[in-house]
Amino acid sequence: MMEQKEKAGIKNGMQECVSGADREDSDIMVSICCITYNQASYIRDALEGFVNQKTDFAYEVLIHDDASTDGTADIIREYADRYPDLIFPILQTENQYSKGLTNVSGTFNFPRARGKYIAMCEGDDYWTDDRKLQKQVDYLEANPGCSLCFHSAKVEVQGKALTEHTMRPYKGSRMVSPEEIIDKTSGYPTASLMFYREMVADLPEFYNNAPIADIPLQLLCANRGWAWYLDEPMCVYRLGGAASWTTLMKQGDYEKKQQDYADSMTAMYRGFDAFSSGRFHKTVEHAIRRLTFLTRVNTKHYETVLNKENREFYRELNARTRFFIRFETSAPKLYDWLQKQFHRA
Repeated sequence: MMEQKEKAGIKNGMQECVSGADREDSDIMVSICCITYNQASYIRDALEGFVNQKTDFAYEVLIHDDASTDGTADIIREYADRYPDLIFPILQTENQYSKGLTNVSGTFNFPRARGKYIAMCEGDDYWTDDRKLQKQVDYLEANPGCSLCFHSAKVEVQGKALTEHTMRPYKGSRMVSPEEIIDKTSGYPTASLMFYREMVADLPEFYNNAPIADIPLQLLCANRGWAWYLDEPMCVYRLGGAASWTTLMKQGDYEKKQQDYADSMTAMYRGFDAFSSGRFHKTVEHAIRRLTFLTRVNTKHYETVLNKENREFYRELNARTRFFIRFETSAPKLYDWLQKQFHRA
């Protein structure tokens, strides 16, 4: 990695941080943006993936810790001390999410980014290819019409060994149209995303009000141009961590959380529709239909899931999910009994 001349380690109000204004300008190509909270068991993997990148350009690591209580901040300080010209943390002393702030990256990381491009990676995920940044930058530099470069990921389920399962949206490297980005059948690994910083310099309302950040980011990319998918698993996506969004969603009134999420995402899609002047209106409405269908799957409203009008979305589900839906609806008493036996084991 090229040497970078910067400074770190100041205090500012309720957070320990280094802001973009406190660092002199330099030729940064990529700003790595990472958010974390109570991920002491995982954050070293993420940080090692950052510092071990082999590039012919300069990059920076902007990391935001939301007042972790498990030692995550201490690990970040350790790495910031070891790499003062590379890692620039914001270490909160008061949890921002609990105050209602959901747009952490847009509030604390994007504004201080200096790179031409931004690469995303949350604190419980990590990169496994030390040429990841170089490969993505090489493609984006050679193809200015491309607004997003992403790749596949291996999936690690918490409490279990690394499986052979991959988060692989497409089979084979290929161009992805704006319509496919908006209305996709499977998610893109957040730790794989690289896009132009200029797109998040002035975030629109639909992004700021979204319950999650990765999908509105992808919509901004779709509005700018097409994407390139690299069919290489260059990161690991950890599923089911204690502080992960997925795990937190399952706590409390799950059905209400799912419905609130669907309502918020529907508003986000319609906000994007207005933002993009209706260029993708039909695609947006189809994406909303898919979102509504998946909410019904998650909350087991199978009477709606199995309706004829949802047949195309039902066919997109994997074979295992379709099997269990059919099993539960055709033999509910046997299904419930087997579930009880499984949980007792």
